[in-house]
Amino acid sequence: MIAEVILNSNSKQLNRVFDYQIPENIASKVKIGSRVLVPFANRKELEEGFVVNIKETSSYQVKDIKQVDETEYISNRNIELAKWMAKRYFCNIADCIKLMLPPGTTTRVIENRVKEKSASFVYLKKDEEEIELAIEKKQVKSDKQIRALRFLMENEGVLVTDLEVFADVSRSVINTLEKNGYIEIIEKQVERNPFMHKVIQADQDFVLTPEQNQAYQTICDSMEDYLFSEFLLFGVTGSRKNRGVFASNRKGIKRGEV
Repeated sequence: MIAEVILNSNSKQLNRVFDYQIPENIASKVKIGSRVLVPFANRKELEEGFVVNIKETSSYQVKDIKQVDETEYISNRNIELAKWMAKRYFCNIADCIKLMLPPGTTTRVIENRVKEKSASFVYLKKDEEEIELAIEKKQVKSDKQIRALRFLMENEGVLVTDLEVFADVSRSVINTLEKNGYIEIIEKQVERNPFMHKVIQADQDFVLTPEQNQAYQTICDSMEDYLFSEFLLFGVTGSRKNRGVFASNRKGIKRGEV
């Protein structure tokens, strides 16, 4: 299989696709949108590129893709959007693709990229009846282990740290339960939410000054009469000329119309 690759370059001469062979050992990982490292020209260092198409054959003598980033950052739809943007705004496709990458992942040095956040979750590995029977037969004797297991019966799939806090057990107790086959710990990616602990105050309606209200009403009257006139707002910097614009937005008037 052949991958058509756009090199991560702002050079206009390189704003086109280059064909590369997809080695069999990474064939299952390479797909449209993948970020790959490839040899280019006589350069010693590998170049980063983005796979924008996959086809059966090439009419050129091609080199192999050397490495693929297994995390698929870009969808096929975004690839098409990047091509449209490049044509519309006369820029390189690679520059448009980079706009769609998650923050912290645009650097070419893989080790310096922001990694996906992951966390450890705990799940029961045995049925509740089997666990209760093990407790009854004294196969599980520790009060802390019993407390952890019964907490999981009601709250399966919790974070390891939450289990430690709410069941009041140490990590060694959890590790022992995992070793004995009662639970399993699974690493999962979790979504980063920068607004999780941010308190956002609700907006309040603006109160216009008499001068602002007069300008606002004049604009509204013109629009209601379908005159579509142009208006120039006078005022020094910081006099809140935009306040009337925002107020009009709340009443269904687009900002570009003011």
